[in-house]
Amino acid sequence: MNIIPKLLFACTVISLAATPPAFAESLEVLAGKTHYHGIAFARSGPGTLLLASHHGLFALTKDGEATRVSPVHDYMGFSPDPVNPLGYYASGHPAGGGNSGFLKSADGGATWKQLSPGMGGPVDFHQMDVSPADPKTIYGSYGELQVSRDGGQSWAVSGTPPAGLIALAASSLKADQLYAATQQGLYVSTDAGRSWQPLEFESEVVSTVKVAPDGFLLAFVLGRGLVKASESELDEWTPLSNGFAEAIPLHIAIDPANPNHLALTTQENAVFESVDGGVTWAPFGKS
Repeated sequence: MNIIPKLLFACTVISLAATPPAFAESLEVLAGKTHYHGIAFARSGPGTLLLASHHGLFALTKDGEATRVSPVHDYMGFSPDPVNPLGYYASGHPAGGGNSGFLKSADGGATWKQLSPGMGGPVDFHQMDVSPADPKTIYGSYGELQVSRDGGQSWAVSGTPPAGLIALAASSLKADQLYAATQQGLYVSTDAGRSWQPLEFESEVVSTVKVAPDGFLLAFVLGRGLVKASESELDEWTPLSNGFAEAIPLHIAIDPANPNHLALTTQENAVFESVDGGVTWAPFGKS
């Protein structure tokens, strides 16, 4: 079952300069024109959310207007830098085609530069995450799982991800611990991806997984809904919400200033928001 739409060296081969600001358009119009590949709460600037899409990075305001703030680029992988409020990491495809390698922005997504092509690259990380335990440790999946220990400047293959990988989430406890949402359940690795063990929901589709700053793990399991567990007690899962009907959450963002403020995107480009830790959800801007 495939639920996702088909969509070692430090260098600066690719430099994506800023383009003239795009005009604002409604979230509904944008949803019909592109695919969302990532979401984050904006930590500076006028927008509330940032949507990484097939056609650039968009700032979304509470009134439902979206404005492209980046060059036109397919940002397949997308993660905020936990240290720099204006910092973001990405990977994907330039507008002209090919793969971008591993990219970084230090100005809120307006401009980007390639930190590394990655191993065997230029890579196109569809799944990637930055370790909250050590922000210099970054994981990305490009056939094999790759890891950087120096903030993305150099990369090494660390292992093979579980089959049917959909999403990665790095642990808040240890830099070598990470989770994988797959089409066959939720997996965990404690050795930087060299080996994997089933964690929960075996043979079930887990469409996304996210680690919260307060040490909780969120996952969406088809048929069960959104569930939550403490990283220190991963055998105790609490159901939060199963009110998404046919929508399937693919990307979750947690407000770093308020862990009860969540946002997510679905396979149909809907954007939902929760202000009570994920128990109730409403279309973005209407919660």
